[in-house]
Amino acid sequence: MAVTFYYGSGSPYAWKVWLALEHKAIPYELKLLSFDRGDTKAPAFRALNPRGTVPTITDGAMTLWESNAIVEYLEERYREKPLLPTDLAARAKVRRIMAEADNYLAPAVGKLFDATLYAKEPVSAAALAEVHSQLIQELERYDALLTGDYLTGPLSLADFAVFSHARLVRRIDDRQPKNGLGDRMPKKLGAWMKRIEALPYYAKTVPPHWKS
Repeated sequence: MAVTFYYGSGSPYAWKVWLALEHKAIPYELKLLSFDRGDTKAPAFRALNPRGTVPTITDGAMTLWESNAIVEYLEERYREKPLLPTDLAARAKVRRIMAEADNYLAPAVGKLFDATLYAKEPVSAAALAEVHSQLIQELERYDALLTGDYLTGPLSLADFAVFSHARLVRRIDDRQPKNGLGDRMPKKLGAWMKRIEALPYYAKTVPPHWKS
């Protein structure tokens, strides 16, 4: 029975799961929920996930939410094309980076969105510069990890976790070039992002509303 994958377009947490599903070639049925229509708060979805959050998956009789729990479940349930190393210390490093992406990078990216696309009032140049500075400092941490093609050696869940947040930074450049980071993205990280985007399944996972 195929996995059913509930997601919202543009959610970095859902994007991480989608990339893992595609990399591991796990059969799945895609269910796009609209944030604008309130689909995640609808009674039918709340009956499935009482928190009303995406991503959520079902796999047979099992229902699971929280993105890191989902990708680890997929890794253990579907062992083909692994995204976690076998070495204990290396696995711990991947998990640490996944946590850092959610706990530190995501809030820094969120501040940029609040100061640009989501701003209800104009934000001063000084305030935007401070947001940029904090975000660049965080991005530089991941840039420093890159001694090869990917963050921890072979392609792993760490790459999908960081990418799904970092790619949103370029979304600002796409929509509001004057407010984005432009060419200030750390160089190694920028090249790494292009390697992720060159993966054969990447284009399939691009948020649908970005394509319109």
